[in-house]
Amino acid sequence: MISRRKFIRSGALGVSALSLSGRIPTLEHENVVNRAPAKPIVIATWDFGVAANQAAWEVLRQEGRALDAVEAGVRVPEADLGNSTVGKGGYPDRDGHVSLDACIMDEKGNCGSVAALEHISHPISVARLVMEKTPHVMLVGEGALQFALENGFERENLLTPKAEKAWKEWLKDKNYQPVINIENKSFTTERLPGNEHNHDTIGMLALDAHGNLSGACTTSGMAFKMRGRVGDSPIIGAGLYVDNEVGGATATGVGEEVIRTVGSFLVVELMRQGYPPEEACREAVGRIAKKKPDIAKEIQVGFLALNKKGEYGAFALQKGFSYAICHAEQRDLLLDSASLY
Repeated sequence: MISRRKFIRSGALGVSALSLSGRIPTLEHENVVNRAPAKPIVIATWDFGVAANQAAWEVLRQEGRALDAVEAGVRVPEADLGNSTVGKGGYPDRDGHVSLDACIMDEKGNCGSVAALEHISHPISVARLVMEKTPHVMLVGEGALQFALENGFERENLLTPKAEKAWKEWLKDKNYQPVINIENKSFTTERLPGNEHNHDTIGMLALDAHGNLSGACTTSGMAFKMRGRVGDSPIIGAGLYVDNEVGGATATGVGEEVIRTVGSFLVVELMRQGYPPEEACREAVGRIAKKKPDIAKEIQVGFLALNKKGEYGAFALQKGFSYAICHAEQRDLLLDSASLY
């Protein structure tokens, strides 16, 4: 179990590293994090998590189920045509195909997932049906599309004019070089030039009024990725994991490194050992940095966690990872994660 001395010392380092970030660092809100606001509560990755949380809150405030809340929440960025990293506005692979990944997990350990799903704008809802209507956990590619169409989802062209234009520009040089963070100030703000090649997953965790946890994760993955590439987002244990006795965790950033460490499962298991959420995320990030120190300095990976008490926290490789909080006392709180570098 982590010592109190280690927690205080490392927390102080986190505050120092982010003192000039422009938002209030997480650890300066230690009293908020540790107070555990009365449930229900929902948290989500990145700035677009604020609007997603509002949709989830509409379910939670009526004592709805956490599972319904996280599905409703992440459907918001999935439907946003201005979001180039999630859902139907997502950038395509290098062959011009938009493929989406998502997973969902409830308080009973049930889970569903889809990967490399094309032509369907809400992969999270397909993932939920995989969980509820099949004996499987994951469906991929053509099989996932067939399942979605058989269950009433409409086939769509997901390649938006904006995404197609960006793809054709990329084809001139075919140079894949992700930047560390995308600016996601709002759903309507144009992304900054040069940032279109990165990706930001939305991961969401909720604790409902009945004390049950659920989580969801959805993305269009890396822009201009190799056809068929799947990251961590639809992988249970990597991009998302929920244990109703302990808590839940979700990940964002370069999925290959999250998969290699089974990151979200690791965070939950650390919380089982007594780590506070932020310290659990910090340890998981540290594992990545230790295994791949040269790569870790050039990429972004962040973890977000929520425990059974309603305590939450996050930690990332690089500064700039933000996360949104919504509960009865605070509807639109946005925090910057502490970071290793």
